[in-house]
Amino acid sequence: MVDEYKRYHGKRLEHRQMDELIGLAQGIIADGRVSQSEAEYLQGWLAKNLDIQSNPLLETIYDRVEDMLCDNILDDEEAAELLKVLQDFSAGEFETGEVQKSTTLPLCDPQPDIIVPERLFCFTGTFHVGNRKVCRKAIIDRGGLVGNITKKLHYLVIGEYATESWLHSSFGNKIIKAADYREQGTGLSILSERHWATSLGI
Repeated sequence: MVDEYKRYHGKRLEHRQMDELIGLAQGIIADGRVSQSEAEYLQGWLAKNLDIQSNPLLETIYDRVEDMLCDNILDDEEAAELLKVLQDFSAGEFETGEVQKSTTLPLCDPQPDIIVPERLFCFTGTFHVGNRKVCRKAIIDRGGLVGNITKKLHYLVIGEYATESWLHSSFGNKIIKAADYREQGTGLSILSERHWATSLGI
């Protein structure tokens, strides 16, 4: 009887959390943008509620918000990504534990071998292994270089959390520009995070 009560109480708490988070998400995205203070409030709400009740969905969103705010700055690209996350969640389209990889991403096929020392890397999107500072450090620690999209770039790495809407996202222009340079024969390779991380043993 006690176990049944605990299960019932747990389910009620989980539903209440979801209802609160949906309301919070809808309020944040109402003006079509996510501010630094809104992201920080969301981070605090998620942390507090995870202390009360473990929930895979809350944990997934919390991890992504934590990555974005680990440097205490929500940049424009991260704000756009968080907006998309909250829009998907509010619409019931957010998936837990699943990489939302777009089949339309212009990844090199097959994915090439990766040489790190003295090669120039650029990162865009939201990454499973951590924020972009973590990714850049992984390259620098291995003797590589990090920069922006230019004809001198060797590798553009796209984060795992790229959706079918990447073309209209804040990082879509970077991907299009990189694909154009690749077509021009600059030797630039466009990589998935998974291939990059596996190659580096991350």
